[in-house]
Amino acid sequence: MLTAPQSARPNAMNRPASTLPAGPLLLTALIFVAALSRVIPHPPNFSPIEAVALFGGAYFAKRQWALVVPLVAMFASDLMLGLVNGGIYWSYFASAGYLMVYACIALSTVLGFGLRGKVGAGRVLGYSLAGSLLFFVLTNAGVWAFGAMYPRNAAGLAAAFIAGVPFFQWTVLGTLSYAALLFGGFELLRRQVPALRAQTA
Repeated sequence: MLTAPQSARPNAMNRPASTLPAGPLLLTALIFVAALSRVIPHPPNFSPIEAVALFGGAYFAKRQWALVVPLVAMFASDLMLGLVNGGIYWSYFASAGYLMVYACIALSTVLGFGLRGKVGAGRVLGYSLAGSLLFFVLTNAGVWAFGAMYPRNAAGLAAAFIAGVPFFQWTVLGTLSYAALLFGGFELLRRQVPALRAQTA
């Protein structure tokens, strides 16, 4: 029986190389799935916002992708929420609070750079708590600075922070939950697929 010459047989060497390695594609997919989970009913402020930013900062080998992908994923989820919730949510896009949230995402991604090559349970916990606190401070300060709900003095700022305290617990729980899923799940995948380690931080 005739067989094809060895050089004609399909093998990994003959396949065209992907323009984007599997690692960044997988990171992007995980971040988008987490971000789009915001359309599922959840307690106020229980969201993946901080977790996806830290996750992107920790693992994308190229820092520009670490910044861009979480921002785009969150924007996609905001568009989805706008379609689901209608006019009330669309008005959010014109608010200063919208910009403050995206500033938090960018800053938390930069914070996540500190996890590059140093991911561990204790460090992820610490960075998640720091990211949650950053979100609490910036968003509530933004409501005070740009909204009309509070007088622009020390008492007004204190009132804004006090009003945000009941939501802070959900911010922390959401960040910790999503961080556990993203970081824990991806570390398990990297142990099973060693090639991912070379493509990510």
